[in-house]
Amino acid sequence: MLKAVSLGPGSETLLTPAARQALMDADVVAGYKGYIELVPETLLVDKEVVSTGMMGEVDRARAAVKTARDGKKTVMVCSGDAGIYAMAGLLLEILEAQGLLDAVPFEVVPGVAAFNAASALLGAPLMHDFASVSLSDLLTPWEMIEKRLHNAADADFVIAIYNPRSKRRSDHLQKALEIIQEFRDPKTPVGVVGKAYRNGQAVLTTTLDSVDVEGVDMQTVLIVGNSATRIVGGRMLTPRGYHQKYSL
Repeated sequence: MLKAVSLGPGSETLLTPAARQALMDADVVAGYKGYIELVPETLLVDKEVVSTGMMGEVDRARAAVKTARDGKKTVMVCSGDAGIYAMAGLLLEILEAQGLLDAVPFEVVPGVAAFNAASALLGAPLMHDFASVSLSDLLTPWEMIEKRLHNAADADFVIAIYNPRSKRRSDHLQKALEIIQEFRDPKTPVGVVGKAYRNGQAVLTTTLDSVDVEGVDMQTVLIVGNSATRIVGGRMLTPRGYHQKYSL
C-alpha cells in the first residue's frame, strides 16, 4: 500500500484524522526532510523513515514505491495537500512508468492546502472564482507561467501565488505583479502570508502597488484580489454576489 498523505500547513491541529490514522498504520514514512519534521514525533516511533533534501523528489518517490512494492505500508508525507503542487502526481507517474498501477494499491489522503490556510488567516478572499499559479520554473517554462498569469488576471480571477520568490528566482514575483497590474487597479488588496500555522507566521494585507517583494520567500503565499475584493475590518473580502440579490 502506498499513500500520499497531506500534513496540512504545519500545525498539528490541522492534521486530519485520516492523515493521522495513515501515519499510525504506516511501516515507512517518506518525505522531504523539512516535512518529516512537521510530523508529530509520536507518529514516527518504530517507523522506517526515508527522507531526502530539496530537489530529491524523484529519488524519494522511487524509494517509497520500492518499499510499497516490497509489501510495506508506505506513506509519502507532503505539506499542505498532497494533490496540490506536491507528490501525489509524481508517485502516480512512477507507478505508471514501472507498470505497477495494478500491483501497488495507491491512495491520496487530502488535507488543508496552503491557499486554504492563507485564505483563512486573511479573512474571505477566495469566496469567488480563483486561480492558483506557481512561479517556480523548475518544471514549467517561465513563458507558460507568464501566459497563465496574464490570462488569470485578464479573466478577473482572484489569484493565489505559490513559490513566489527564491534566491535563484529573485525577480519572478516582481514580474508576476507587473503582469497582474496590467489588468488590476494598483490599490487592489493583496494578502501576504508567510509560514501559515507554523512558528514565525506572518500575515499582512497590502495593495498591488505596495507589495514588499524583498520580504517574500518560498514559504509565503500571496492572494491577489479581483476587481471586487476589498478590506473589511482589516480582513480581505471577495463578495460572492449575495448583496446584489438579497438585502443584507
